[in-house]
Amino acid sequence: MLKLISATPSPYARKVRITLAEKNIPFELQTEVPWDSTTQTPRYNPLEKLPVLIFPDGKSVYESHYILEYLEAKYPSPDYTPMLPDDVDGRLFARQVEVVADGMCDALVLLFFEKQREAGKQSPEWQARQMRKVDGGMRTLAEWAGTKEYMVCDRLGLADVATGSVCGYIDVRFPEYPWRERHPDLA
Repeated sequence: MLKLISATPSPYARKVRITLAEKNIPFELQTEVPWDSTTQTPRYNPLEKLPVLIFPDGKSVYESHYILEYLEAKYPSPDYTPMLPDDVDGRLFARQVEVVADGMCDALVLLFFEKQREAGKQSPEWQARQMRKVDGGMRTLAEWAGTKEYMVCDRLGLADVATGSVCGYIDVRFPEYPWRERHPDLA
């Protein structure tokens, strides 16, 4: 059985957990904090980042976008639910949505760690720059979503999972950010 090393609040790991569930791929979840001294992450990912997908033979793949590409290639339809559309333009657009959502996640994770620094050592200018990325990304995702039920095609897919993951991370780490009020259709 596959094993996924994940950190619960990680939006990147959330994308993989949701995709594994949607594709009906059985897996064991191993929750870790990658900077704890007991972490197993470095055994499977030289970059020491989560998520990491481990195979029964001990080999692994890492980085959420690559794991998702791997799952789509190795667990194709019709046996497993596809997370990307069949048409090239739809696939490319879904990946573009993922790029924006991941960029927002990158900025949010950096902001989270910056907020952990002592008040006098935080950089308001740097924080503002990261928040501009979040604001711009949220406006773009909301524009792309419009009033449609799904971002791409007529079914749940990678673009929806990526969008939902970043929105969920905001809810967990930045509950004061009013994305639902600013973008009610995206909510």
